[in-house]
Amino acid sequence: MGNCNCQFVIFGATGDLACKKLLPALYHLHCASRMPDELRILAFGRRPWDDKAWQEFLQEQMETYASNYHADHFADFCKHFEYVRGEIHEPESYAKLSSLLTPEGAEKPADTIFYLAIRPADFIPVVQRLSEAGFNQDGDYRIVIEKPFGDDLESAVQLNEQLHRHFREDQIYRIDHYLGKEIVQNLLVFRFANLPIEAVWNRNYIDHVQITVAEDIGIENRAGYYDQAGALRDMLQNHLMQVLTLIAMEPPPSLEADSLRDEKVKVLRSIRPIPKSAVTAYAMRAQYGPGVVHNKHVPGYQDEAGVEPNSVTETFVAAKFYIDNWRWRGVPFYLRTGKRLTAKSSSVAIRFRHTPQQLFRETSIERIEPNWILLSLEPESLKIEIQIKEPGLEMRVRPVQLNASYRKEGEQELDAYEALLLDVMQGDKALFIRFDEVEWAWRVVDPIIKSWGRETDYILTYPAGSWGPDEATRIMDKEDQYWRNQL
Repeated sequence: MGNCNCQFVIFGATGDLACKKLLPALYHLHCASRMPDELRILAFGRRPWDDKAWQEFLQEQMETYASNYHADHFADFCKHFEYVRGEIHEPESYAKLSSLLTPEGAEKPADTIFYLAIRPADFIPVVQRLSEAGFNQDGDYRIVIEKPFGDDLESAVQLNEQLHRHFREDQIYRIDHYLGKEIVQNLLVFRFANLPIEAVWNRNYIDHVQITVAEDIGIENRAGYYDQAGALRDMLQNHLMQVLTLIAMEPPPSLEADSLRDEKVKVLRSIRPIPKSAVTAYAMRAQYGPGVVHNKHVPGYQDEAGVEPNSVTETFVAAKFYIDNWRWRGVPFYLRTGKRLTAKSSSVAIRFRHTPQQLFRETSIERIEPNWILLSLEPESLKIEIQIKEPGLEMRVRPVQLNASYRKEGEQELDAYEALLLDVMQGDKALFIRFDEVEWAWRVVDPIIKSWGRETDYILTYPAGSWGPDEATRIMDKEDQYWRNQL
């Protein structure tokens, strides 16, 4: 990649998010010659380090988390970095930062990206200090913030109002790394570049849609955050809801950022509100108990370090949504996500309706199964499941899968964070979330949050290593509908 005048400041540079995701992504971009040659990265942290101590720490993290660590690449990568010791609540630290970011002879800092890899409670203090230091004045200053964007509708609106006191909406990049996954972006191409697919992408042909994000890990060291958030806030309100909008949206007039986001907001605004009295028919929650995952015994959620005794925080959620527009009226969208499940997988399973005529009723065929479109986000794959006749004299059918190899051998894979970081540097906001998307996603799930907030005495459990509670099928509309665990 060529020259770039922007600078990059990482708040929380020694934290978990930076070490596991952000810094490895920057390293991979450097190794692939995608990172701007002149990019300057300031690592802002509290530890009393100099550049040498920072480089030793950075090397340890890259050896652990980067997929292709090499000493020569790392030596060049380090040249992009400077370590800045500071406290996020001290004005003096921002004055020092401003001085470091101001080119010699210039009156103000150069264009800068500020990545807030910090806990949500610190977003506003940092943004306020940056504003006071002049980083919201004339110039191209961008703020990148990670989810959660609030923990309900009210807090999200308050957070946004506080952000807008200091920075314009066009300067704020709300990142959801799921939108950086290539197979998620491929949904747009799969739908809108293939006429036969788009022709049947509606309520006349599709029976229902499933979106699943399954994790085999527990809460790891995140009990403090997770026990307050739960699976609904942590995953469904953002990652799964964003995938839903890409599946359901109308063709945008262009791939420009606001064109895409306008269509996604239309989907969210069309989702049928969940009646307060009917939450149990639309959503269910559960919590993992002890069990076996990958042949290893693991504790239940309430036995995890840092979890409140008798916590009713959900580690599994399944919910049903209807989109009341011409395309999707009457088609249920089933979303589920959970921790300590059988395997790590993220998928979209789209089931078509049964054929209208049972042509084969007088043969030995008892039932024709409907067709499926199966998209796996992790690992990446795209399959279409159809029925064919079995070889032989009798009329029998069996399902076969048409498997589209998504990535050719030798093709380089770009991590979601890598793609999104490049977009930030280039000022492309198409895969970042506008506030009205955040607002309407919270509006959709807020009735569930409020209902569960009143139910503090009991929560279903499921054994770790399973696909979740059997009761998850309760929200489905028809007896022949079932969760598609295997693609």
